[in-house]
Amino acid sequence: MTALREYQRLEAAALWRAAPEAQRRDVIVSVGDATLTIADMNDRPLAHWSLAALERQNPGSYPALFHPYGDAGETLEIGQDETAMLDAIDRLQTALTRARARPGRLRAVTLLGGLAVVAALAVFWLPNALLSHTVDVVPDIKRKALGQALLGRIERVSGQACSTPETAPILERLAARLDVRQLVILRSGVASSLYLPGGIVLLNRDLVEDHEEPAVAAGAVLVERARAIEQDPLTQLLAAGGMGATFRMLTTGELTRSTLDRYAETVISTPRPSPDEATTLAEFARAAVPSTPYAYAQDITGETVLGLIEADPMAGRDMQPVMNDRDWVQLQSICG
Repeated sequence: MTALREYQRLEAAALWRAAPEAQRRDVIVSVGDATLTIADMNDRPLAHWSLAALERQNPGSYPALFHPYGDAGETLEIGQDETAMLDAIDRLQTALTRARARPGRLRAVTLLGGLAVVAALAVFWLPNALLSHTVDVVPDIKRKALGQALLGRIERVSGQACSTPETAPILERLAARLDVRQLVILRSGVASSLYLPGGIVLLNRDLVEDHEEPAVAAGAVLVERARAIEQDPLTQLLAAGGMGATFRMLTTGELTRSTLDRYAETVISTPRPSPDEATTLAEFARAAVPSTPYAYAQDITGETVLGLIEADPMAGRDMQPVMNDRDWVQLQSICG
């Protein structure tokens, strides 16, 4: 088969020179599917030229003089009388010229494709990568400052945190027991509990006033720790502020008041999914706090919190109380 459908086989007589110093030889040229074959008079192949790499040195002049692309020393002369062959080569060269004229368009397509990839990275990958990097490099002292700043913004809604001279050391001991930096009891503004950057956990007063044992309030703190393990509170804060807030934190170490206000308003009003049960139970086990009291405080029937009840890590084990009765009674009156 040939590169042109109307020909099963196309041959022509020609003169071939293998190199500039070599003598010309009579040859038979045939067009194949992708090559131009040059053979001697006994039909023994002497050379194969790629049709895609075929160039004519003297367009419009005869005999037509061809050479492989990039090698003008090897030549092939075809007389004007070989019209079928010359016409076939001319048509092939025209097609190839059109194909070669497209690299600009190909480059444009490649460039546009590259820009599309960059744009996709900028839209989908870069924000997440920038957010992750920023969260990783923010030091603990800055996290604590952000947590305190957020607490101040939340207190605009909830009112000032409950505190008495007697309960301050009790909260400090409970925070140390549960491995958080600070515990804050609020009269309102937080539905149940909330973990802020820097290890600050907010608890609604109901968690200490409405239950007979401190394991419920302690359980709420441990659930917040489990949430924080699954998603860093700083990640949530920066994500709520958008890429601008993330970039500002990375470059200046600060966030605007409007960003803090927007997050505070969102986080205290938006329901949050429960953390993974295995992560939660691991926190109860680490702190040696039973999970059953907290579970029943969430659902008195136990149906929706069955895993926390049946897999209670402290069930049947001796354990130290979360706090002594005197401290618990004082803590229950913290907002009194």
